[in-house]
Amino acid sequence: MAGIGESLRNIFKIHELRQRVLFTLGLLVVVRLGAQITLPGVDTSVLADFIKSQADSNTLFGLFDLFVGGAFRNAAIFSLGIMPYITASIILQLMGAVFPYFQKLQKEGGEEGRKKITQYTRYGTVAIAFMQGWGVSIRLQNMTAPNGMPVVPQEVQGLLFTLSSM
Repeated sequence: MAGIGESLRNIFKIHELRQRVLFTLGLLVVVRLGAQITLPGVDTSVLADFIKSQADSNTLFGLFDLFVGGAFRNAAIFSLGIMPYITASIILQLMGAVFPYFQKLQKEGGEEGRKKITQYTRYGTVAIAFMQGWGVSIRLQNMTAPNGMPVVPQEVQGLLFTLSSM
């Protein structure tokens, strides 16, 4: 039986497997960096005060932050995480139980049906991410710390902030 060290060495001997592992590690680095970059225009000190005032993690804010690995707490550019994709996937699965077209794709479509469902899921992900990004930007513009300071200063609020948040 091969040890863990030998298995890891074998991963890097196979070219295609090595490429996939390095690509995955690169994506993880990009996602973690994106989770640390704050949206332009957000006053992080005021946001930190707001978070301290909402210390109870049983709030919707705390639950959402838990799902995105703390990126929402930083008002990061990747703060939506994979939630739009999961939501789109769930919606398409539910549509399969209601609409005959999607039932047919799921049951009789085979490989082509799966490809079509994947395509619809990706389109749905973009639409849901757009809506959720818009919602997050509106919520950030309406947040105030206990001392009355806005998380997004008045001079930054507006269409430009909303578009940069999406």
